[in-house]
Amino acid sequence: MSRRVPAVEALLVVAVLLAGAACGSRLPESDFEGRGTAPAPVGGAPVRVGIITSATSPVGGAAFTGPRDGAKAYFDRLNARGGIGGREVEVRTCDDGGSGVGNNDCVHRLVEEEKVVALVATSALDYAGAGRVSRAGVPDIGGQPIGAAYETYPHLYGIYGSLAPRNGKPGWGGELYGGTEVYRYFKRERGARTAAVVSYNQAASAAYARLVTRGLKAEGYKVVTEQVDFALPNFRAAAADLKEQGADLVFDAMDTHGNARLCEAMDDVGAKVTAKVTNVQNWTSSVGDDYKDAPRCRNALWATGSSRNYEDTGHPAVREFRAAVRGKGLSQWQLEGWAAAMWFTDAAKSCPGGDVTRACVDRFMNRNKPYSARGLLIPVTFEHRAQPPRTRRTCLSVARWRDGDGWVTQGDMNDQCFDVPQLAYQP
Repeated sequence: MSRRVPAVEALLVVAVLLAGAACGSRLPESDFEGRGTAPAPVGGAPVRVGIITSATSPVGGAAFTGPRDGAKAYFDRLNARGGIGGREVEVRTCDDGGSGVGNNDCVHRLVEEEKVVALVATSALDYAGAGRVSRAGVPDIGGQPIGAAYETYPHLYGIYGSLAPRNGKPGWGGELYGGTEVYRYFKRERGARTAAVVSYNQAASAAYARLVTRGLKAEGYKVVTEQVDFALPNFRAAAADLKEQGADLVFDAMDTHGNARLCEAMDDVGAKVTAKVTNVQNWTSSVGDDYKDAPRCRNALWATGSSRNYEDTGHPAVREFRAAVRGKGLSQWQLEGWAAAMWFTDAAKSCPGGDVTRACVDRFMNRNKPYSARGLLIPVTFEHRAQPPRTRRTCLSVARWRDGDGWVTQGDMNDQCFDVPQLAYQP
């Protein structure tokens, strides 16, 4: 993995976490996705899709490429099996460089020049062209909600769903809402009562730390806040204090490098916690290398999300994914990119007579029925609620790292559900 720039990566991590806090309903419902029964012609022109990725962004290539790689692996497998009704899926990729200008260029090329029928598995640091995608009526399927675009525009369908009106303004009156299910889980299932929140003295990092603190307090935790200097962080002092305060859990708003250094400091001072909680972006097979100097803390890492653990090889859809990406580094974002490509494929197969159009694919996406990608996702829904919910029943995928075993699934994600309050925040 290339060395990431901490300043930018810290902002990225905060953006991903904030988006995760606003993810949609995770109801334990059965899989309702349609398979498409209309006859499709054998052969014909390729079905063209686009994938926009911030592959050469300032945070390094490995930060954003997981969804793209997962989607491409799915389409390669699909084409090897005959495509969609005999039509090959032609994948056009575009690297926006992590900039708004680059993103608009990618949107122009893929949407306006190459006329893709849909975008799939978008992972963009600055999705500046989202409004143009929406105005063109191009469905954007299964993208990572790094910013607020998937809570703002019609025709955009993030991987975690949305209840927001999506009328051109973020969320409800500029506010998004996130639940406290992660904190509820560790309180009920692991008996945690005291949580530490570690952040940089940097605006975005501190803002996310405040949101986490609010959620923890809403769930009745004693909260210990630790802030380290962004330029010269004293992780050892923070680790010593959270040990002294008896923290059961540690949350953070920092980059991977900062997390690894915090873990090293925790090992050095002998801080033992129930869980060092991270997010889906860091749910990767590279943990052993990233945290190589912190074995105790490494084995206390837990990740939470809304998709099935890529290590869950007892599930047939996971086995298919693993077989297609064999020999590569694995990540949860790859699995979610695979699920996004499956989602598009199911939408395309629903089109009458095999006539795959933007409007037909969009109708499938906008039908207000839960979708689970054959069980890879906690069922995702899209609604247009005029008012934000005060509480929601939300389900949770949880895994913990164990040396030798990798990420070990903790419970069934479709049964691990909590009725939790929804807290407002500004993106």
